[in-house]
Amino acid sequence: MKRAIPVLALSVAGLVPVWLYSPASGHEGEISEVAAPEAQQQTAPRSTQAAPKSTGAAPKTTQPRQQQTTQQQTTQQQAQNRSVSGPAVNTSEGTVQVQVVFQGTKIVDVKALRAPNSNPTRTALPLLRESALKAQSADIDTVSGATATSEGYKQSLQAALDGAR
Repeated sequence: MKRAIPVLALSVAGLVPVWLYSPASGHEGEISEVAAPEAQQQTAPRSTQAAPKSTGAAPKTTQPRQQQTTQQQTTQQQAQNRSVSGPAVNTSEGTVQVQVVFQGTKIVDVKALRAPNSNPTRTALPLLRESALKAQSADIDTVSGATATSEGYKQSLQAALDGAR
């Protein structure tokens, strides 16, 4: 009986930090692979051509015809691409949300709009993206060590795919 009281007191003292631990409190915000619109405008490639003067004459193009064709094709491809965002899924680690970019019916990119800012998540996101692009569906494997993030990623991805139909 003499040992029971110290053992009980030390057990309770050891369990208090466990009861007070919150996994979300240790994370420093969220990860977002999509830049803000202002940042995209600042990083957009600028044309090297000067604006034509309003002299009434047609502006001369200084770009080679092949480069013009390539730019037109790129512009047409971007016009054909469409993006669908999945819902934000709350997990035990934080909120996960993805955006899927389609070209026709093919998935050409998957971006994490929101994800927990933790080492396992930062490691898992590229693997999940690669798996989704390869599978062309949400039927992808869970990344070990980032189970909650993987499940949230798959749920948001599946909802985005369903919404694209």
